[in-house]
Amino acid sequence: MRNISLLGATGSIGQQTLEVIRQHPEQFKLVAMSFGQNVELGLKAIHEFRPKFVAVQSKEVYEKIRYDCPENIDVKFGEEALVEAATYYQADLLINAVIGSVGLIPTLRAIEAKKDIAVANKETLVTAGHIVTEFAERHQVNLLPVDSEHSAIFQCLQGEKQKNVERLILTASGGSFRDKTREELVDVTIEQALNHPNWSMGAKITIDSATMMNKGLEVIEAHWLFSIPYDKIEVLLHKESIIHSMVEFHDGSVIAQLGTPDMKVPIQYALTYPDRFPLQTTERLNLAKVGILHFQTVDFERFRCLKFAYESGKIGGTMPTVLNAANEEAVDAFLKGSISFLAIEELIEQALLKHEAIKNPSLEEILEVDQITRAFVQSLI
Repeated sequence: MRNISLLGATGSIGQQTLEVIRQHPEQFKLVAMSFGQNVELGLKAIHEFRPKFVAVQSKEVYEKIRYDCPENIDVKFGEEALVEAATYYQADLLINAVIGSVGLIPTLRAIEAKKDIAVANKETLVTAGHIVTEFAERHQVNLLPVDSEHSAIFQCLQGEKQKNVERLILTASGGSFRDKTREELVDVTIEQALNHPNWSMGAKITIDSATMMNKGLEVIEAHWLFSIPYDKIEVLLHKESIIHSMVEFHDGSVIAQLGTPDMKVPIQYALTYPDRFPLQTTERLNLAKVGILHFQTVDFERFRCLKFAYESGKIGGTMPTVLNAANEEAVDAFLKGSISFLAIEELIEQALLKHEAIKNPSLEEILEVDQITRAFVQSLI
């Protein structure tokens, strides 16, 4: 039995994690969870899975649910409660599925508490990858990838030696606007941006997919997870999302991980590693039915956010922190209707140009730069 703490239980990854737990009640037990504002889904999960501890985002949500929870469930709210959920004493695995840099501190505290980490919150590694990986190594904790691309690479590397890796190839669907020119993006709507052709995801990550910032964040995440330099990480457009990523070795061999687009597969692999369990709800891949797979090189002038991510990653230090913070603020403004779609990348670029990177920053410096960047982008909006 594996005891699980789940942060972000009502989000897309969180809900699919609960489905995996639901399929294997003899193997997994949810002992702690957190959620933000979705009271309906939060209460549903509480009553079905009966975790011992629940953290919610605000006092308002706490007041809404406190009397609807079973008496033996401890409910708290705020940032300290989120950390308490992440480090809950009965849990041996944390699944961090919250969105944004809010996931950083809970992850670091969970590592200190010697919990294995299933990483679905890529912003944690983007913002402070050098600190997170050093913490994990020091405390002998596993960082298990949940993103489909990183899970694919992780699976391709099983039984292989790091010294034999030539390059990593991350595949990208291209998002909602992959077939549009930059001129056609001027007047796109929020609804159009949220209409992803392959995956069902939360709003923020869907917009990130449309700008290709999501892939840029994944490049930085891959750098830290697999200790691979940026010039050996390539992005390839692959609109079917059947090949989730590939690893090329120095003898010319390429190993790929394939499957239908279903996030429950990488989620479950992180929970069961190094074993595999049956997964009944996943559609089996039928290559004859798929017929043709398409691949295309990435135009960095068309997808400028991906270019920003590579540049920020190579500069290092606090530059990826700025990239992530500026992107979070810009995407939030777009989803609120305050800015246009193309203004997202314009705001990010201005924040990057303004910042002078700090090499090997401390956690305190990272948190300070994060807040300064957010304030700067908000002033521009």
